[in-house]
Amino acid sequence: MKKLLAIALFIGAITVNAQDKKEKKKEEGWKRTGNISFLFNQSAFNNWLAGGTNNISGTLGLNYDFNYAKGDWTWDNKLIASYGLTKLRGQNLQKTDDRLELNSLAGKKASDYWYYSAFFNFKTQMSSTDVNGVQQSHFFSPAYFQIGPGMLWKKHDNLKVNIAPATSKLIVIDGDLTKNGEAFGVAQGETTRYELGASVSGYYKFNLMDNVSVENILNLYSNYLEDAQNVDIDYTVNVVMKINKYLSANLALQTIYDDNAFKGFQTREVFGLGVNYGF
Repeated sequence: MKKLLAIALFIGAITVNAQDKKEKKKEEGWKRTGNISFLFNQSAFNNWLAGGTNNISGTLGLNYDFNYAKGDWTWDNKLIASYGLTKLRGQNLQKTDDRLELNSLAGKKASDYWYYSAFFNFKTQMSSTDVNGVQQSHFFSPAYFQIGPGMLWKKHDNLKVNIAPATSKLIVIDGDLTKNGEAFGVAQGETTRYELGASVSGYYKFNLMDNVSVENILNLYSNYLEDAQNVDIDYTVNVVMKINKYLSANLALQTIYDDNAFKGFQTREVFGLGVNYGF
């Protein structure tokens, strides 16, 4: 009986091992997933004594992952784009969201869940921002670049942390925006600012319950060359509550702390009924 049990366990182990290898083999190569969403909000009032202003707003977003794996190598890429507008009665169109970001992270396995890594991050906006008729920013101004080697802890595509203690950061801005003073950390009359520091980025996506997914994206950066204690923070949480294949209620929350751009926390919140197309 013991021999039969031992043989059964041995055969089972071989089967599981073969299945694992088969699954791993299937997972090698490119894996692409993405989602295009359109969020819509609208309010209308007619003889409403409590008050209110008619308004309509919409936000178009893209979240696209294209990851590659082969042997000990892994290469994860994420493209995020979002643009939103709102219209209040009697006022001009106003921008509510504007984001363009690319993250690329390559790693070679060291041991268990650890990888030697190198990462690249680029982010900017797509259109201009005016305050009281004065242009504050526009496409590729400012533009942020980060690149550096490090160590990646990756359990799977939806749970990973990258630590890069020698990260180069470059801020590029149009010279017109620094004519009268510093802007986004770039000195007056200059068009670029270089920093060297430490970067920590984390990504965690999970299902809170059936049809409810939560995506967390965290980026931390400390500049060794100036005020290292002032850590830049960029944290985003995206919650998607699926109604059916094409409809969902979407919530996006983002908070940024960057004392070069603004002495305080910047926050963004977008919520609405979404029309989604996954690919």
